[in-house]
Amino acid sequence: MSKKSYKQQGELATLIEHFSKQDGVHPTTIPSLFLIRESINTEPISRVNEPSFCMILQGEKEVLLGEERFLYGPGHYIVASVDLPVTGQIIKASAESPYLAFKLEFTCSQVLEVLNETTINTFQGKNAKRAMYVSKIEPSLLDAVARLASLLDTPKHIPVLAPLLKKEILYWILQGPHGEVLEQMSLEGSNTFRIREVINHIINNYEESFRIEELAKIANMSVSSLHRHFKDVTAMSPIQFQKQLRLQEARRLLLAESTDVADVAFRVGYESQSQFSREYSRMFGFSPRVDINRMRENYV
Repeated sequence: MSKKSYKQQGELATLIEHFSKQDGVHPTTIPSLFLIRESINTEPISRVNEPSFCMILQGEKEVLLGEERFLYGPGHYIVASVDLPVTGQIIKASAESPYLAFKLEFTCSQVLEVLNETTINTFQGKNAKRAMYVSKIEPSLLDAVARLASLLDTPKHIPVLAPLLKKEILYWILQGPHGEVLEQMSLEGSNTFRIREVINHIINNYEESFRIEELAKIANMSVSSLHRHFKDVTAMSPIQFQKQLRLQEARRLLLAESTDVADVAFRVGYESQSQFSREYSRMFGFSPRVDINRMRENYV
């Protein structure tokens, strides 16, 4: 890492600490930009990860997608190009050296806008690729991130400059070694674009049963092609994807609203409470009641 890059990472870490005095995820005055700070290692947290770019300035994090493990820390970034149910855990953080990260969410239309304004080669004919990856941050990308973050100190410039710098960040990601992953999700007709439509359908109807033939029709693919490309993109089958969504939502409901396991199981689409409890225990390591009591004690 060059002296300039090392200095920029240090300045970004200082800025995050300045604008996030407490642990947690902090929205900023720049739309879709979040600053993250944690002073302790966390338990695994399951959630749907929106399309986003995340760069760590201090500490380390592990993200599980299906059975795949992504580990990253300072000098690297992670990109998710579609909505994905993941489990994340901060594995290196302390009060003296907290986990500090910068997260920027984006949309398909924003990526497409950059593609339409550049001469980046398209890869529409290639097979779908995994929608999540870790890459080493290049100086050009780090410089754009640093300039966007610095706008937090001069908020009057945000309305004009922030949209331009977001486009620059997306441009450098697209120019990077895995830019094709981001590109594919925006190009209508590509396999990833069609799988993204299936993903959106499952997310919006996760509590309902579906036939795989219905999903294949949405993607305009054969059943075998759908299975292959869906797993290429998400690292899981459509049924596994739906199951993770159901169980994540069940955990959220149990923690926030209700302790009635049978009611929650029914609300997220299960007909059998025993099946729900078995699959919940398999995913989270504890039965629903034990897990929620344990988490509540940890939050007190």
